[in-house]
Amino acid sequence: MFLNKVITRTCQQMCRLTMARSMSEDSAGITKIEKTMNQVCLLGRVGGDPQKRGSEEHPVVVFSLATHTNYKYDGGDYVQRTDWHRICVFKPYLRDTVYTHLKKGQRILVNGRLSYGEIKDENGNAKSTTAVIADDVIFFNTQKM
Repeated sequence: MFLNKVITRTCQQMCRLTMARSMSEDSAGITKIEKTMNQVCLLGRVGGDPQKRGSEEHPVVVFSLATHTNYKYDGGDYVQRTDWHRICVFKPYLRDTVYTHLKKGQRILVNGRLSYGEIKDENGNAKSTTAVIADDVIFFNTQKM
């Protein structure tokens, strides 16, 4: 319960700080640039060990993250719906840490941004892709005390 409050409070503070700095003004008070926000905060479990992808010039570590939502039907039955997220790590130090230490089943918090793209399959057909580009990955200690 305490951990949930800390995570919620942290995400709310980040949003408030971003909103407070939503516009940039010059000395004459004229707005020059409108700032925008693309921010994702996910808390879940790793679906599989991270994999190295990309090239020597542009390496990336990729892994899946499961989050879930619980809800109750009118009849009283509880259901859990799982969403799978594709996480990509490009930052060199973070990429190496994630690849070395992250394991399947581990509970983590990922802060990052959404990225949309398109890839072509072997037949040349375009497929849309969605990924979370990780800016930070926080590992939780899951050992029983």
